[in-house]
Amino acid sequence: MNGKRSRFQALFNYLPAALVLAITFTIWEISVVSFSIPSFILPPPSGIFNELIGARVEWTAHIIVTLYETLVGFALAFVLGVITAYLIVHYKVLANIIYPYILAAQIVPKVAVAPLLFIWLGFGELPKILLAFLLAFFPIVIDTVVGLRSTDPDLIDMARLLKAKPTQIFLHINLPSALPSIFGGMKVGMTLAIIGAIIGEFVGANKGLGFVIILAQQHFTTTIIFASLLLLIILGILLYLIIELAESIIMPWYRKLKRLA
Repeated sequence: MNGKRSRFQALFNYLPAALVLAITFTIWEISVVSFSIPSFILPPPSGIFNELIGARVEWTAHIIVTLYETLVGFALAFVLGVITAYLIVHYKVLANIIYPYILAAQIVPKVAVAPLLFIWLGFGELPKILLAFLLAFFPIVIDTVVGLRSTDPDLIDMARLLKAKPTQIFLHINLPSALPSIFGGMKVGMTLAIIGAIIGEFVGANKGLGFVIILAQQHFTTTIIFASLLLLIILGILLYLIIELAESIIMPWYRKLKRLA
């Protein structure tokens, strides 16, 4: 009963957002029809949905390409980001060396870097993956560093008194304390990884949702642009929710704390 009640409560919490979305689409549809707005300026929601179920664009193939670039770039950012954060926290000399380069990589506009990556690496999937990686890397590193540094020092002192090894201290004290921050960085990093993949597809690609948007822009097919944007939003939300699900499974205690708050 409690499980059913909690699921019902979760669905009920999203009901206002669903109602606002439905009202927005209704007003949008009525406004376009009432004011006779041309579809190449602002297509109605019905036209966008018809485009999604039509055969003019192979949506599945383009979604798979963008999803692959996003997930690979995000996975690289997560693995290297956590390792980098560990080095920054535990080795001050390395922190002083690494931090300026991380900041410089974040400050440089990725739109300016994208053409260089294509010149150096060609027009395959690697430049898009690297752009997804570059955008996702910074928040994962910073949030992981914050999480690792927020560990209660008394717990570490107690573990050392009990002669725990550094590996045991990290796995059983540092890492569990840092998990909320790590998952926060992952959520931000995932959304940025999608943006990085799309930037790469804007610059040079023959597949992917970014490529579809550029091609549609050249032919003034605004319905395809809006359909692509809608798919990107849905993709981003689904990936975000997957991380939230993983967070609730790995840290059930943290989910209870959020409810109490």
